[in-house]
Amino acid sequence: MELKNKTIIISGASSGIGAAAALLFASEGANVVLGARREARLQSLAGQIEQSNGRAVYLAGDVRDESYAMGLVDLAEQRFGGLDGAFNNAGIMGDLGPVAEMEPGNWHSVLATNLTSAFFAARAQIPALQRCGGGSVVFTGTFVGFSNGGMPGMAAYAASKAGLLGLTQSLASEHAAEGIRVNAVLPGGTKTEMAGDDPATHEFIAGLHPLKRMADPREIAQSALFLLSDRASFVTGAPVSVDGGIAARLL
Repeated sequence: MELKNKTIIISGASSGIGAAAALLFASEGANVVLGARREARLQSLAGQIEQSNGRAVYLAGDVRDESYAMGLVDLAEQRFGGLDGAFNNAGIMGDLGPVAEMEPGNWHSVLATNLTSAFFAARAQIPALQRCGGGSVVFTGTFVGFSNGGMPGMAAYAASKAGLLGLTQSLASEHAAEGIRVNAVLPGGTKTEMAGDDPATHEFIAGLHPLKRMADPREIAQSALFLLSDRASFVTGAPVSVDGGIAARLL
């Protein structure tokens, strides 16, 4: 019970890594506050957790909206008495293609979803963690844009996630003395909706990794669980690669 009686916000919880994290964290004793745009999926997931004697509440909304970040924090405090951590996992890849051909709207959408939303989350979550005497924040990054992991056609995605690492490290430095740890997990290719369902694409992605396979969402969630738990009490400001060795290959 690594997260027993801890209250954790999870964004991007309606599918993939976020949904896997919700089920895992709840099984480890956490009160989970689920956030995503798709309310029906959140309702179903919360019901599944409660049927297994877990504790879950949800709020549907858009992470690009600053008031939504505060709404998740308010829900955590109202229903469970405070906030102990957050797994800020929501993100999009956006349209792929060369920068010279990219629509500005795509650039703005990707950065708003992947980076500005993290800023909003931190602004809402850090004061709540301070009120509880400390805690842990985890962001979902990527190997793309890290450790020479640039990929053609993914400039907006790479820029947003590289910026997220800078935000992570700044937040870690600002709040370490308050007992607030801030880290990022950097997944490799993972079997989620973002990766699609084309077997040929999955085979190509798997081949990029030294382990020659893609991750299951639960494997990424396990790493977030570690960073949110007391086992990671001396870990902050860290980009934690959970990528099947791809960063090592690209170094």
